[in-house]
Amino acid sequence: MPLSPQEILQQNLHQFAGLREEDIQLAGHLWTHRTIPKNDFFNFRNSICRHVGFIVKGLFRVYYVDKETEMEHNLFFVAENTFMVSLKSFLTQTVCPYNIEALEDSELMVISHDHLLKLYPQSHGWEHFGRVLAEQYFIYGQSKSESLLTQSAEERYQGLLTNFPDVANRVSLGHIASYLGIKGPSLSRIRAKMAGK
Repeated sequence: MPLSPQEILQQNLHQFAGLREEDIQLAGHLWTHRTIPKNDFFNFRNSICRHVGFIVKGLFRVYYVDKETEMEHNLFFVAENTFMVSLKSFLTQTVCPYNIEALEDSELMVISHDHLLKLYPQSHGWEHFGRVLAEQYFIYGQSKSESLLTQSAEERYQGLLTNFPDVANRVSLGHIASYLGIKGPSLSRIRAKMAGK
């Protein structure tokens, strides 16, 4: 029998931050189930991120729109079994400069900013969860910045495939090219070159 969304969340809370059963039970009633259809949004640009989401099923992209060119630039792809948040907006409760859009019909468990803040003084486990979440997003951001500075587009593509092996089956080549910071024809050349090796 397949696990429920709540059970999948509980497993991941234990693996992600080492939460004990009593920590998980303390917050069980604070997580709510949410579905987001393809092309709908977890968070909008210029709105405040008020929830942390755990992706039970589905895939999201985090992107911003260049004000001058109106071009979209993909920053991250976030898939199932991952905690998702616009961290700076969530921590400071100020507006987020990014959109977080579902690329597939998606299913999440979400907890609000207010509920998470109330858990911190009640449980060292939940304090640890907050710290690990912040560390993870700091590493995501720094790794992306460093890859743009130090790696070729081909190396960035290989890194994406390593971390997300089925990305080409789930994400359009246009979105992948945007994530890599290149144009579609350049990605086609990279893919052809890698296929020929």
